[in-house]
Amino acid sequence: MANRTQDATISPRLVTALDRTWAVIQARHPDVPDVVITLGAGSGTGKSLKLGHFAANRWQQGDGQLPEMFVGGEGLSRPARDVLGTLLHEGAHGVAATRDIQDTSRQGRFHNAIARALAEELGLAGAKIGNIGWSATTVPDATAALYRAELRRLDDALVAFRHAEARN
Repeated sequence: MANRTQDATISPRLVTALDRTWAVIQARHPDVPDVVITLGAGSGTGKSLKLGHFAANRWQQGDGQLPEMFVGGEGLSRPARDVLGTLLHEGAHGVAATRDIQDTSRQGRFHNAIARALAEELGLAGAKIGNIGWSATTVPDATAALYRAELRRLDDALVAFRHAEARN
């Protein structure tokens, strides 16, 4: 049997690291909104692994609504720099929502030139791929240096990840 004390610290440690990183992103980019961070299955019925998503007005808080920033548990097997890239990518979608501009189409799969520009605004490098537009983003060295403390915090917290669903 696993050590319950050690197991009980995984979720709070992970969510705290994600939340604190999001707060730093917000401090650097004021149009990145407050969110409810959720973790779950990024694999399943779809063809590709979902590393994250941003969804406006998914949570109710009192009289107001908050967006959801989902992080796929399977993506937590990646290095901290890649997880930071997911948060920045979703933060760019948050900026689009705050500014009320459309950065995607086709149920959020196709990322247009606005998505690329917003990703770059948040410090990501964008690349156009296949039929989903400017969806591929990476964290350049300069951005990684800017988020050095957050990368250490994420690295310390990334101690578990979710296994992908079996594909039939």
